Amino acid sequence: MDAEMEVAGTQPEIDWDGGGGGADAVLGLAPAGASVSLCYHQAFGPHSDIVLLEAGDDLLPDLLQGRVTVRGRPDEEAVLCTPSATYSMKFVGTSNSVFLIPPGEPSASCLRPDHTKGDANAADAVAAAIKLAPGSIELVRTAPRLDKLRSLLRERPYVLDEDLGDGFQHKKGLYTWQDLCNCIQASDGELLDGLNTLSAVEIDGFWRTVDANSVNTILDVILHNSVLHDWPLNAMPETDVLSVMESDGFVHKIVSHCLNRFGKKVEQEARSFWSLDEKLVCLQFARKVLGAGKMKLANFMDKWERSIPSGMHADLQMLEGEVLFEKLGAETWVHAFSVADLPLTPADRFAALFRERVKWEWKDLQPYIRDLRVPGVSSEGLLIKYTRRTQPSSEAEPIFTAR
Repeated sequence: MDAEMEVAGTQPEIDWDGGGGGADAVLGLAPAGASVSLCYHQAFGPHSDIVLLEAGDDLLPDLLQGRVTVRGRPDEEAVLCTPSATYSMKFVGTSNSVFLIPPGEPSASCLRPDHTKGDANAADAVAAAIKLAPGSIELVRTAPRLDKLRSLLRERPYVLDEDLGDGFQHKKGLYTWQDLCNCIQASDGELLDGLNTLSAVEIDGFWRTVDANSVNTILDVILHNSVLHDWPLNAMPETDVLSVMESDGFVHKIVSHCLNRFGKKVEQEARSFWSLDEKLVCLQFARKVLGAGKMKLANFMDKWERSIPSGMHADLQMLEGEVLFEKLGAETWVHAFSVADLPLTPADRFAALFRERVKWEWKDLQPYIRDLRVPGVSSEGLLIKYTRRTQPSSEAEPIFTAR
């Protein structure tokens, strides 16, 4: 496009209504060699409230319907969130001049340096630019930034002796959904997934985790009552379970939360039943046993097997991503090391892993990185970026060290 720009000296601030800009003339430049004259709009200036945003076609519906938000504290890099995805926002400058032209029919005149109008009889239409844009904001799909969510929820977990009816007059460490939306750089959908992953529950409007000791107590009482009332662990009647637990002084919502955490609801003959998941229940008892610290594998297995409910079976494969085994002489030792306690960003995750161990075999490393999700980057790409792989022979187990 040929541009004929004439500097129009300093003008008093003028409000423009978006009409008469001439963008229609620019959009109509279809024939090869077509051109339009360009001049400064009377309201030309910096217009800091106007920013160019580069977005793909998949983002347009959310942008045009106002379903996007910009999230981030003043000291954080801002992100743009749709209902289901998070995008980093990076300003990218351009070496070419980019002129913004408001919508409207083309004008036949422009401003000259002496504030007079140009020739109205010019053959070509004239479009008026209101701003010179130095660049645009580029959007790149990124992983939600949920590490802060975990730290916020750990400030004040729910405990059994807490009075749910006190109105939470003291709200320090308690967060509503809106509080979390204001603090966490993630879309609503990703934030909800994060809350579910952390086994959080909404209590009187505040999202909270349940204290580990409280969870253990509730699970123990449910299992004890299953024996007393002859409830099959794969078909525990919901109404009966809740009624008995409430009579023992447990809050309905917290009991339901724990049932959902360790089981699955099934509907049979217009009644609701809960089927406890063997792996989830056994894993919870393994965590409880390992709370005492590092121990010999034989001792751990003995205590673990004696603690789990009758009819369930302990299997070391249940402990992937939860414990680490270490060979010391002739003995194998085991200690808790849960993926749930590791950072969510890849750089911090790998740093934490290599602080724990200098070298990792793939069978040990894989459970601790398989949950990492970085848009546009595969698991192999993360390994290449953050680790060095060595393999003495094709039959040997590959070893990973820090890059």
